[in-house]
Amino acid sequence: MRTISTVAFIGLGVMGYPMAGHLAQQGLITRVYNRTAAKADAWVKEYGGSAHTTPQEAAKGADLVLVCVGNDDDVRQVTTGGEGVLHSMESGSILVDHTTASADLALELDAACRERKVGFIDAPVSGGQQGAENGALTIMCGGEKSHFDHAFPVLDLYARAVTLMGAASSGQLTKMVNQICIAGLVQGLAEGLHFAEQAGLDQQQVIDVIAKGAAGSWQMENRHKTMIADEYEHGFAVNWMRKDLDICLTQARRLEATLPVTALVDQFYADVQRIGGGRWDTSSLLKRLRKAE
Repeated sequence: MRTISTVAFIGLGVMGYPMAGHLAQQGLITRVYNRTAAKADAWVKEYGGSAHTTPQEAAKGADLVLVCVGNDDDVRQVTTGGEGVLHSMESGSILVDHTTASADLALELDAACRERKVGFIDAPVSGGQQGAENGALTIMCGGEKSHFDHAFPVLDLYARAVTLMGAASSGQLTKMVNQICIAGLVQGLAEGLHFAEQAGLDQQQVIDVIAKGAAGSWQMENRHKTMIADEYEHGFAVNWMRKDLDICLTQARRLEATLPVTALVDQFYADVQRIGGGRWDTSSLLKRLRKAE
């Protein structure tokens, strides 16, 4: 495998923009592509590197290519599509997909990379925009250990934990577990805060007490203040969470795994979308309960 000195980053959204920035700040030659060219130009102005008009062009000469886009179709477009990165990636380079996508897509990309003697790692992330900006993401990986070990030092530049979970698609399957757990946690937190409000309790004081016990969670620590304030114009959008939960529920049907709470919370998020909250943070489940009063 090639020594990693030049990287390409495809997709400069709220996650990809700071993730690519960490790479440039650590001295890697960083080539970027974004569907909206102005965003790529702004990134180059802030971090250096170079912006390119197609994924294929950005990936040319890169030792490691990282993708962070929206969904399965977006990933296909920038990887195996007509101007995708795999048309210019060279033997011995590695493709890393940070998109939260299906396990099927991970297996599809793994096969496409093998044909070209390119390594592949499916590597969805958790930690949100704040984690990306602070270089504190959790990355769940699937792929061959040799490819993982080679890419690890680069991924570690914007992570607090990078773990190989197994063969290709294992990262995506682990991310599904993550989203399943989050769905139940956020609904529980929303119901707890709603109950406290209806009971006339000081919601902040309640959180200050129970967060120190078994009820404590990342969601409680990082989302309770904005939930109490009824503020949701931030964070991980409901639209994206529904996309992720659809992936989870589809996979669960194949595995004959029963996810009753996940399916119910998915419908609660559909309610949030119906009241205009598709772009709100996932913690807006509380808004749905208040709306029902």
